[in-house]
Amino acid sequence: MKKINFLFGIHSHQPVGNFDIVFEESFNRCYLPFVEILERHPKIRISIHHSGPLFEWIESKAPWYFEKIKNMVNRNQIEILSGGFYEPILSVLPEEDAIGQINMMTEFIKKKFNYNAKGIWLAERVWDPSLPKIISKAGIKYTILDDAHFFYAGLEQKDMFGYYVTEKYGYTMSVFPIDKFLRYSIPFKLPHETLDYFKRIMSEHNVTGVAYGDDGEKFGVWPGTHKWVYEENWLKNFFKLIESNLDWIEMTTFSEYMEKFPPMGRIYLPMASYEEMMEWSLPSMTGVKFEEMLNDLESRGIKDKYKPFIRGGLWDNFLTKYNESNLMHKKMLYVSEKIKKKKGKEIPPELRELYRGQCNCAYWHGLFGGLYLNYLRHAVYEHLIEAENIVDKKAHKNRSWIEYKVFDYDKDNLNEVLISNNKINAYFDPDCGGTMFEFDYRPKRFNLSNTLTRREEAYHHKVKDVEAGHHGGGANPKSIHDIVKVKEAGLGDAIVYDRYLRRSFVDHFLGSNTDIRNFMRCSYPELGNFIDKPYIVENISQDKKGIVTLDMRKTGNIKEGELLMPVSILKSFSFSKEKAEIISNYEIANMGDKDIDIWFGIEFNLTLLAGDNELRHYIFKDGYHSMEADKRVLNSV
Repeated sequence: MKKINFLFGIHSHQPVGNFDIVFEESFNRCYLPFVEILERHPKIRISIHHSGPLFEWIESKAPWYFEKIKNMVNRNQIEILSGGFYEPILSVLPEEDAIGQINMMTEFIKKKFNYNAKGIWLAERVWDPSLPKIISKAGIKYTILDDAHFFYAGLEQKDMFGYYVTEKYGYTMSVFPIDKFLRYSIPFKLPHETLDYFKRIMSEHNVTGVAYGDDGEKFGVWPGTHKWVYEENWLKNFFKLIESNLDWIEMTTFSEYMEKFPPMGRIYLPMASYEEMMEWSLPSMTGVKFEEMLNDLESRGIKDKYKPFIRGGLWDNFLTKYNESNLMHKKMLYVSEKIKKKKGKEIPPELRELYRGQCNCAYWHGLFGGLYLNYLRHAVYEHLIEAENIVDKKAHKNRSWIEYKVFDYDKDNLNEVLISNNKINAYFDPDCGGTMFEFDYRPKRFNLSNTLTRREEAYHHKVKDVEAGHHGGGANPKSIHDIVKVKEAGLGDAIVYDRYLRRSFVDHFLGSNTDIRNFMRCSYPELGNFIDKPYIVENISQDKKGIVTLDMRKTGNIKEGELLMPVSILKSFSFSKEKAEIISNYEIANMGDKDIDIWFGIEFNLTLLAGDNELRHYIFKDGYHSMEADKRVLNSV
C-alpha cells in the first residue's frame, strides 16, 4: 500500500521579557501536557523546537523536562531543531550575529540533549534570499517555510509535497513547504479531517510527504485550545488515529525524509513570511484595502486561482510602519558595532546581552501585543543598554567620562546627536523638532523615553463591529487569526491618533482653548510649526571641564488669526561627566514687529512601567483639576 510521510513540526516560544507567570502557565497548560502525551505515543515522531528564552526558563524552573526530551531523542522519536537562540529575525541582524545566535542554539542542544541539530526553525518564517549563506555557514542543512513562499515563486499546489534546494553565493540548503490546510486544521478541526486530507492529496497528486509546522502555543495557550486539546482529548485522539493508520501514514522527521527522498528541484524564494505577517506589515490603510480585496476575491470564488500573485508587504516594513521599531533596531545595530566579537565557544556577557536584545517579538505588531507591550520593548532596551554598559566599562576602566557623536544613527540620511556618559544616554533628532527620542538611565538599564505613538491600525475598523455584536460563534476553537475581542466597552470611541511622534522636548505653541482633555486626544489647536520640523544644530562641543553643550535653533511661525508671526527658538542642553542630568535652556524670540500673546509648552513623554503598581505611583500634589480622578496616577506621562 502506498504510504504518505507526515512531517510534524512544533515550535514553542516565549519572548525575552515576558512575565514569569506567562512562562509558567504556558508550560503547565501547553508545553508539558503536549510532551507528556507524546511520551505515551512512541510511534508518533516529530521535529520540535524550543526558543532560547523558553529553554532558559525551563532549565531554571523545570530541568526535569529536559530529561523527557532527551529520552525521546534517544529512542529516535524526536528531532530537535536549532534556530537563533533568542528568536531573532535573522535577516535583519549583522551576519556575524545571526551565525552566532544559531551556533549558540546548536551548541546548547548538543550539550543538553547530545543531539546534532540539522534543521533550523526560522523565527516567524521570515525568509530572505541572503539566508542560505548564513544558515549554511552555521552548519545547518534545512529549514521549513510556509507554502506561500513557494507559491510566490510560481509553484502550484501539486508542487508543495516534498522539499527543494536553494542557494546563495554557492551556499546551499534545503527548504520544506508547510501545508496551509494542515496549519489551519491542526488542532482546530476534528482529527479525521486531517486524514481525509491526506487521502485526497494522495489521490490527486503524486505525494510522498506533507509537512506541518506551527506554533506549539496552538496546543493549549491560544484561546479555547487547552480545553479542546487536552480536556476534550483532541491531541490524544489525533495521535491514536494516526497510530491506527500507520499502515499508510509514516511519521518521519525532516532530516530523515531528506535521507530517503531526493529534492523536487532547485528553487529561489522571494522575501516573504507567512501570509498573515505580510498583511500585518502593510501600512494601516493599505492593510484595510488589502483585506477588502481578499474578501472580494473570496466572494467571487477566484482567490485560489490568483494566490501566487497576491501578497502583502515584507517584515522589514515594520521598521517603516513603526518609528519605535526602527529605533530599537538601529540601537541594536549600534550596540552590535561597539562589541568586539571574538571566536570561541564561550559567549562573553556583552554578546549574550546583545543577543537577548535581538529577540524579535517587540519589533513588530500583528494580532498580539508585540511592539505595543511596553515590557517587551523594555526588555530589548534593558539588554542592549546592559551590553553597552559592559563595553563602555571595559573601554573607560570605570572612570567618569562623557562623549558625543554626530552621525546618521537611524539610517534616514540625516544626522542625529548622541550624548553619553556612564550614567545616561541622550539621543536627539534635530530634523524632527530637535526632540529627544531616547533617554537611558544606564545604572538601571532603563530607557525613560520608551513610549509609543498612537497610530491607526488596520483592525481598528473592526472594533465597532465587535462591540455591536457582529461576530460569529462555534463549538470548536477558532484559529487565532479569526478571533477579534474587545477588552472594554466603548473602546472604539477611545481610540486616538497622534499627529506627531511622542518624544521629549517637543515645542508647542498652544491655542487659548487648549485643555488637558483635548491635548490628550490630540485635538487641541497647535499654532506653531515647531513640533516636528527641522532645527539647525548651531553648536555641539565639549569644554575643558568635560561639559558637552548642544544648541539647536529654528525660526518658524505662529498663527495669530490669519497672520503668521515669525518666532525663533534656541534650545540649549548641557551635560557633565558625573551627573545623570540634562540642563536645558530655552530662548524664544519674537522676530516680527508686533507683540504676540503666546502659550508655550514643552512636552515630555516618559515611561516608568507599571504605573498602577503601588510602589510606582506618581502623584502630582497640585493635580490636573480638570480631570475627574481621586488619584492622579500616571502610567506614562
